[in-house]
Amino acid sequence: MGPTASGKTAAALEIARRIPSEIVSVDSALVYRDMNIGTAKPSVAERAAVPHHLIDIIDPSEAYSVMQFRVDALRLAADITARGKLPLLVGGTMLYFKALRDGLDALPQADASLRAQLDDEAAQIGSPAMHARLALLDPATAARLKPNDAQRIQRALEVIALTGQPMSQLLAKAPRIDLPFDLLPIALEPSDRSVLHARIAARFDAMLDSATGGLIDEVAALRARGDLHLGLPSMRCVGYRQVWEFLDGAYGRQTLREKGIAATRQLAKRQLTWLRSMPERIVIDCLDAAPAASMLRRIAAAGENSRLNLL
Repeated sequence: MGPTASGKTAAALEIARRIPSEIVSVDSALVYRDMNIGTAKPSVAERAAVPHHLIDIIDPSEAYSVMQFRVDALRLAADITARGKLPLLVGGTMLYFKALRDGLDALPQADASLRAQLDDEAAQIGSPAMHARLALLDPATAARLKPNDAQRIQRALEVIALTGQPMSQLLAKAPRIDLPFDLLPIALEPSDRSVLHARIAARFDAMLDSATGGLIDEVAALRARGDLHLGLPSMRCVGYRQVWEFLDGAYGRQTLREKGIAATRQLAKRQLTWLRSMPERIVIDCLDAAPAASMLRRIAAAGENSRLNLL
């Protein structure tokens, strides 16, 4: 696990050179075909060197759910283990990791009419007032949400309206999921966030470099299909939204660069926040000269008590 630009792919490939492994992508953007540059998708050579899974599996016009990921990841982990190899789950979509580890909650499906009603109320009285209402009905959930987190506040109020119970109580009742394998959660995190920010800027600049194909050309080709739009999950991916708006004429290239880097930094911040909520993780400094070596030592130690003979 780790934020964007932390070197997850390189570390995983190094591990796979030492331990017979296959990589399972845990990245909600890598599932899309024809989205290669902006997603920093592993190269053809990298994917030829080590088998990769859950990459290029759907069209950008389609959606891929957390539930689908969990089903696919469990199946792949079993298949890879049966082949005598180590499944390496590699990526930065922390919701996928959480769903794999904890299972999926039994909360009710979204109700379109109720959501529309809550949207109207929020437009009239504001998100802080909706948060205050939630604090009366579900103090535990309200305490972990910011007053301007309109989407999650809406969902918590929706659950109460549909079930008559606070979301916090429903989640507390959810059974603990026993996985058919042991998880060793290793997180690549920066000891100096400014260095990660510099990496993010350099990588985004490389994505915009027309000499390498260029993210602008990639998004232009996707737009030319005629069936994609900014409402789709694929086009809301960091970088793609900003380039789409640039191609719409919303701003110039320098602003595109600034917005793309800022959005990527915000993504990294959210990923690090998710990671801090996982106290059981093993933290490796992604700025070390050889983070994969530290990871290999941890894997070897865990392998002594594992169901797999790793080394």
